Amino acid sequence: MNIFDYSAASLAGAPVELAQYKGKVLLIVNTASACGFTPQYAGLEQLYQRFRDQGVVVLGFPCNQFGRQEPGSASEIGAFCEKNFGVTFPLFAKVDVNGDGADPLFRQLKKDAPGLLGTEAIKWNFTKFLVRRDGTVYKRYAPATKPEQLAGDIEQLLAAPEV
Repeated sequence: MNIFDYSAASLAGAPVELAQYKGKVLLIVNTASACGFTPQYAGLEQLYQRFRDQGVVVLGFPCNQFGRQEPGSASEIGAFCEKNFGVTFPLFAKVDVNGDGADPLFRQLKKDAPGLLGTEAIKWNFTKFLVRRDGTVYKRYAPATKPEQLAGDIEQLLAAPEV
């Protein structure tokens, strides 16, 4: 399976088939509103604005598994992101990224791009996964990696011929 074989619930709860993003470069991020990395929302939005017309989509998946840093409801999360960071990229319903209840999409992402020393567990919020236009995972980035540091890799994937 690849990333386009999955679906997710939008922040409003509606099902979203990720197949609608076929042919696009995706940046999938587990996010939180009360995390030390929360200011990265601004950088993620800047990447989205810079590259969206070239076929890049940022997908944000709120997660409350790390220090309970995403306690809000879907409407609170959406309002917070829009008001504080001007987020316009798609946000999804809260998910678990680790453990028995981990969302299937994140199980696949972790399997395809393990972290340091081969560990599959996600260590914290704002772990990022860059996905090629064919739905395969290109690379995983640590929470401390700033969104702007991904611009070169995004440009490289956009320049690659489609398969």
